[in-house]
Amino acid sequence: MDTAFSQGTLCVQGGYTPRVGEPRIPPIVQSTTYRYDDLEQLHRLMTLQEFGFKYSRTGNPTVSAFEQRVNLLEGGVAAVATASGQAANALVMTNLLHAGDHVVAAATLYGGSFSLLHNTLPKFGISTSFFNPEAPAEEIARLFRPNTRVLFGETIGNPGLNILDFDKLAGLSRRFDVPFVVDNTLASPVLCNPFRHGAHIVTHSASKYMDGHGTSIGGVVVEGGGYAWDKGKFPDFTEPDESYGGVRYAQDFPQSPFIIKARAHMLRDFGACLNPQNAFLFTVGLETLPLRLEAHSRNALALAEFLSAREEVSWVNYPGLSVPGRERLGRYFNQPWGGGVLTFGLRGDFAAINRFVKRLKLTTLAVHVGDARTYVLHPASTTHAQLDEAQLALAGISRDMIRVSLGIETTADILADFAQALSAKE
Repeated sequence: MDTAFSQGTLCVQGGYTPRVGEPRIPPIVQSTTYRYDDLEQLHRLMTLQEFGFKYSRTGNPTVSAFEQRVNLLEGGVAAVATASGQAANALVMTNLLHAGDHVVAAATLYGGSFSLLHNTLPKFGISTSFFNPEAPAEEIARLFRPNTRVLFGETIGNPGLNILDFDKLAGLSRRFDVPFVVDNTLASPVLCNPFRHGAHIVTHSASKYMDGHGTSIGGVVVEGGGYAWDKGKFPDFTEPDESYGGVRYAQDFPQSPFIIKARAHMLRDFGACLNPQNAFLFTVGLETLPLRLEAHSRNALALAEFLSAREEVSWVNYPGLSVPGRERLGRYFNQPWGGGVLTFGLRGDFAAINRFVKRLKLTTLAVHVGDARTYVLHPASTTHAQLDEAQLALAGISRDMIRVSLGIETTADILADFAQALSAKE
């Protein structure tokens, strides 16, 4: 489909054009394997001389339709889907890094991403330096080393809700010649397209806003096409891959070497592929993404304003209200919406927070964001429980923080639920 179409149209029709007599929506191809008549053709597929579906671990028609739709929405050159958002970030790191390499990452990351970088990758000889994304560029620059190979951050930090200063970080990416990787989950391609602001690779947990209904786990990685992989820092892209007959990814596939290698090598070897049923549900979910995000954002702004006036609440953080959040929304976002997640501080100790959560009736305590229902969570004791006090502070997480993922229920009902939970007497 022509990328000149608006995002709302691409969400509905992008990535799949049926021929006469074919299903109007991408069908579920529930098959592990595919039929061929010719050994020579199958050999060409297995050695990357030709592309097609050979085994659903590395490609499936239903999954491909989802990948193409997300790629169009992000404005990339190619995409590959994975079994989860965590698998998407892990695939990026394993596709780029070797033992002895180094990552520079924002400290305001989802807990699973922080753990991957801080706890797991060091076991493979890969280290990470974390930075406060609001720090001056020169302070962050001091973290870069000759062996730094990735700069990583989230468009909207989870749960810190900081919006990345793309200009600052893209400048550091160019200065030190490392790919800038951005997890765009909480913004989604409807709100922000990081490739427009200097990113080279974008990841998503499709389980969140792309699904939108809390049904499916999956992820996706998109390549932007703006990084030169042939400068010597990434020999895996320039040296022959003997497992595919000596293919040189940067030379043989100059349009999308990162994604070709990620699919052909990493997805093949680690196997964290997306299943067709979930891909189908994600593709359907994308159809209503712009409509839902407007509703999520409207409810989040209304709740943020409501909580700001409550004496039981000590602070509220929402990108549409905070500074520099508003300024960055105007500079980097496609829509004047702050997204569907906010955080606030409740006066009192952990027991008081627990009592408040238990009093909520419409709102659910759940380890999730981005679907049609409203959820709350206490990050310090759950998703980020593995962080010590210094790490929590650097990530922007306080012990009194409650994260709220706003659904698309009627606004008045959400506000009434929070009002009764805050007002209830012991």
